[in-house]
Amino acid sequence: MNNNWLKKNTFHYSEFTDLNRLVKEKRKKNLSISLCLPTLNEEKTIAKEIIIMKSELMTRHELLDEIVVIDSGSKDKTLEVAKAFGADVYEADSILPDLEKFKGKGENLWKALYVTKGDIIIYLDADIKNIHHRFAYGLIAPLLLYDNIKYAKAFYDRPIAIGKNKIRPTGGGRVTELVIRPMFSLFFPELTQIIQPLSGEYAGFREIFEKIPFPIGYGVETSMILDICEKWGFDVIAQVDLEKRVHRNQDTKALGKMSFVILKTFLNRIEKLEMIDLKKDIYCEMIQYNLVKSEIKPDILKIEGFERPPIETIPEYRKKFNIN
Repeated sequence: MNNNWLKKNTFHYSEFTDLNRLVKEKRKKNLSISLCLPTLNEEKTIAKEIIIMKSELMTRHELLDEIVVIDSGSKDKTLEVAKAFGADVYEADSILPDLEKFKGKGENLWKALYVTKGDIIIYLDADIKNIHHRFAYGLIAPLLLYDNIKYAKAFYDRPIAIGKNKIRPTGGGRVTELVIRPMFSLFFPELTQIIQPLSGEYAGFREIFEKIPFPIGYGVETSMILDICEKWGFDVIAQVDLEKRVHRNQDTKALGKMSFVILKTFLNRIEKLEMIDLKKDIYCEMIQYNLVKSEIKPDILKIEGFERPPIETIPEYRKKFNIN
């Protein structure tokens, strides 16, 4: 395998700390930039993310043009907090309301395309405990400074939070190493150069995002990489080392459900690419088991794997963005 991409398209955020240069490039190219935060019960972290991004990248340096929160139906005070600190807040179900409604991260990301204004859109998870504005400018920079780069993805060390004030130095990224990296190794070995293909932080040009489908759930990061590579080639992707991201821990069963969705998405993609021939439809139920009062009981999660089509095919979007 040739690892030229790894050498050529991998950056460290410290290369991009001259924010005045980034603002200058943005203005020179007449671009607008939107930050989207998909949320579900993120009241503990959302305020800090908004405060830091607004103060550093809107007030001090005019790099971002808007901060948009798309919520999946939070039961806590996420919406109130986000509004109070100045983000533009939308409930996902209220966007394109005539369409069938779904819940999921990919759904939020897809609907964000309709309500955001930017030529460049950056997506950040809303549960980052060590948030810093490098998470935004580090991903925006390659898009502004390199004409061939259309999509930039984050990687980092992934310590995990195991209590209120306790951090375990390793343990994050388990699904990447146990699921998606083995699958990439089998079918797309060149893509193993992407250090964290499942990271939830990435930025890209609208012209890219609007032309690819979005699975409504956790498979969206996997499909995004495969679809971008298929349509535009590997060289339009960059990755940026953001050093460290602290996030909450998930138990093994939750990661199992995530893995199920990702594998289903991956298999669907490689079948469309005619790399495999599935002789039967794959099942849509994730079956796990719980021990309840000495009795083993099945715990079944049904996942249809629905995908939103490229949003440029939606009449309301075409009208809003003047697509003929």
